[in-house]
Amino acid sequence: MRPDGAPRRSVVNIGSPLQVPLHSVCGKVRVSPLSDTHVCLDPEVMMRVAKTALGVAILGSLLFSGASAFGATAPTSGTIKVFVTPKGTGSGTVVITGAIGDYGKTVKSNAAGKPAKNGGYEQLILTKGTILVNATQLNAVLNSANPTDFSVASCSGTVVASAPVPIASGTKAYAGITGSVTLTATFAFVGPFYSSGSKKGECNTSGNAPTPPGLYGVITGTGTVSFG
Repeated sequence: MRPDGAPRRSVVNIGSPLQVPLHSVCGKVRVSPLSDTHVCLDPEVMMRVAKTALGVAILGSLLFSGASAFGATAPTSGTIKVFVTPKGTGSGTVVITGAIGDYGKTVKSNAAGKPAKNGGYEQLILTKGTILVNATQLNAVLNSANPTDFSVASCSGTVVASAPVPIASGTKAYAGITGSVTLTATFAFVGPFYSSGSKKGECNTSGNAPTPPGLYGVITGTGTVSFG
């Protein structure tokens, strides 16, 4: 009892800086599979906790419920960044960020967008449609580029080439798209080596040399697109 005759108010710490009167709303809380603990919460504290929990629940639903809150929208005009991982013979994977957020694969094509082994265009087959780009300039620069640091002793080097790649057309979400992207292709290689004959084990720099056994490539770039 306090000197004025009122009941003394004790407090209990519930694992945070918050301490609440013991004579408030009380109950048992399971803190482990084998034991309960007796805690008490002040009504005002309970209201604040409830409001905080409600706010967190609403925020979580907005962030993680999917397209209904912050979902994907139609692509708009603006700046894009392109990331391509080539896999040989004109194929590869592509990711586009910025005004366009999409991903998919690339297929070597002709000007009509039809698959063509020796085509100078690339068809980007994305989840929301297709984009056809004219890669003839980039292909020409790559074909004439020389390694920047070629070593005959280690039979390794890198090739870097850059050129503008105009956008030819698009379908579905990308219908009416125009623009251009400046792409930079970087390739690193080790080999090939002669596998037989008097030059066995030496670096094969002939015109009919096979694909290097160690090969890495990446194509990245930035550009702008417009619709309509």
